[in-house]
Amino acid sequence: MLVLTRKPRESIVIGDDVEVTVVEVRGDQVRIGIEAPRSLAVFRKEIYQEIKEANLRAAESARVSLERLAGLLPEALARGKEPSRVETG
Repeated sequence: MLVLTRKPRESIVIGDDVEVTVVEVRGDQVRIGIEAPRSLAVFRKEIYQEIKEANLRAAESARVSLERLAGLLPEALARGKEPSRVETG
């Protein structure tokens, strides 16, 4: 980890597109400003972790749903039903 010391109104630059500026220091809190392209997502770490966990839960739910659906196909075929097809045009 790179550790830098900055005073209020001083900045660091990350790559060509991101600038992080110390806006204010008040007690044990530091306010920072971040200038970055709109195409670059910037999150507080705890929010980023929540998003990752929600995505993992959604992916697992989709996997389980697909497994259940795949389990129904042999049963339908055994009963002589053809799976329906959706044609795209």
